[in-house]
Amino acid sequence: MDSDGKHIRAILFDLDNTLIETARAGGVAIQKTCGLLKTELGLDDDTARSICDRFLQKLLQESFDPTGGRTIDEVRMGHWGESIQETVGHCPTLSLATDCYYLWKNSRLEILSLSPEIRNLLKQLQTEYKLLLLTNGETQTQREKVAAVGCEELFDAIVVGGEHAQQKPFLSIFRHCFTLLGVEAQDCVMVGDSLDTDIQGGFDAGVRATVWINSTGRSLPDGSVEPDYTVPTVLDLPGILVELK
Repeated sequence: MDSDGKHIRAILFDLDNTLIETARAGGVAIQKTCGLLKTELGLDDDTARSICDRFLQKLLQESFDPTGGRTIDEVRMGHWGESIQETVGHCPTLSLATDCYYLWKNSRLEILSLSPEIRNLLKQLQTEYKLLLLTNGETQTQREKVAAVGCEELFDAIVVGGEHAQQKPFLSIFRHCFTLLGVEAQDCVMVGDSLDTDIQGGFDAGVRATVWINSTGRSLPDGSVEPDYTVPTVLDLPGILVELK
């Protein structure tokens, strides 16, 4: 962090687990899907949970190619079908994999929300700063989350990593954000929950300050980039901005 006397003009926000509780919503959605699997296939808790764990692992390792001829919905239906087959040893009907996928997806979207406190914070910040939402991920998935929480009007620009050649932490997408806002790196603060993408990316891009949202209180891993500020919630951001003035 290097102040060099400049005022903060813009704030870049991550979305998932920074502004919205994606991990919590995902957990509830998985529990609902476990229930469906138990009912439809007559499974015990452990077997149903094993299917869900396999799905989550496939989701984590997913590398989606938008030019590959399949939609993200079709790819993730496939994840559910494969997870069921790998666990119980027989191929389920396509309709079951489809039902699992849409129950998981729609349940997650229904639960996602921007809390009134965070919405009010963003409205207050809008009066003084340019705000940009910078989120990694596949285009449809992230745009559906943005629409579900109704936050479009709270940002001067929304940048989805899947719509660009490189995502966070690569410098190119940060430069694109700076250009969109008409600012320089030193005019900006980067706020996010991921040390590897948000904080490392902000550091490499040369932003004025990085703010790590560490809601679980975990320790900074060895060898990790060190954030300028660490707070448990984005609601603590105003105090940091006062320090930076």
